Amino acid sequence: MEQKKIEQYGDMLYEALSANRTIAPLTSQEPGITIEDAYHIQQRMIARRLERGARVVGKKIGVTSKAVMNMLDVHQPDFGYLLDTMIYNEGEAVPMSTLIQPRAEGEIAFILKHDLMGPGISNADVLRATECVMPCFEIVDSRITDWKIRIQDTVADNASCGVFVLGDRAVDPRKVDLSTCGMVLEKNGEIVATGAGAAALGSPVNAIAWLANTLGRLGIPLKAGEVVLSGSLAALVPVVAGDSLRMRIGGIGDCSVRFY
Repeated sequence: MEQKKIEQYGDMLYEALSANRTIAPLTSQEPGITIEDAYHIQQRMIARRLERGARVVGKKIGVTSKAVMNMLDVHQPDFGYLLDTMIYNEGEAVPMSTLIQPRAEGEIAFILKHDLMGPGISNADVLRATECVMPCFEIVDSRITDWKIRIQDTVADNASCGVFVLGDRAVDPRKVDLSTCGMVLEKNGEIVATGAGAAALGSPVNAIAWLANTLGRLGIPLKAGEVVLSGSLAALVPVVAGDSLRMRIGGIGDCSVRFY
C-alpha cells in the first residue's frame, strides 16, 4: 500500500478515536489490505497519539484465546501498543465518554525488569526477564462499526485497545502455575466468565514469548519497565455505564473496575 493511503487510514482511525465515533471496516474500504499494511497504519495512528503527548508504556497481545477468536471470527494473535493515557488504577471508575463500544477482558499482565528482544526468545527467557505478574482488566474498544472486524481491521486499530486496569498485587511468576491458574470474572456481582491461564496460547508465558519473537523480527524490543498484557482468559464481556466488574486469578489476586 502506498504511503499516502497508510497515512490516510491511520489518520482516519486517530480521528475516530478522538471523536469517539466509528468508521467502516478498512477491509471493506480497501479489500486488498494486508496484515503488513495494517501494522503500518497502526504505526501512523500511534504516531498521531504520541504527537499529542502520549507515551508508550508497554505492549499488548490480542486474540490469543479460542473464545475471543470465535467471537470476533479472527483466528491469529496480533499486537498493539499501551500508552500512559490508557492506564487506570485498581477500583477506579472509567468514564464511558472516553469509550465507544467497550468489552472487558480478564488477563495476566507481565511487568518486565529486563529487555526481551527476539527472535529466539524462550519461555525461560520470559520468566527471567519478568519482575512480576499482576491481575489485569483490558477494556478493549473498536473504532470499527459494530466490531465488524477482520484481522487487518483490528491490527490497524491498535489491536482494538481501549484502556487497562492493573490490580493491586504483584506476584513472582515462578511462584504460580500460569497455565493452570483459574480466573473468575463477575459483572455486577454475578459470574459471567471463567477461564484459565492456558486460554492464552496454552500459557501466558507462551504468549509473551510469541510477542517478543514477533516484535524482534520487526526490530522492536520489549523493554525493561514495560507492561505487557498477555491476552484474554475468557470471552469478552460487554460493559455499559453503571457496570462494576471484579475478577480473581488464583494465586495472583483480584482486579476491579467501574464504569460511569
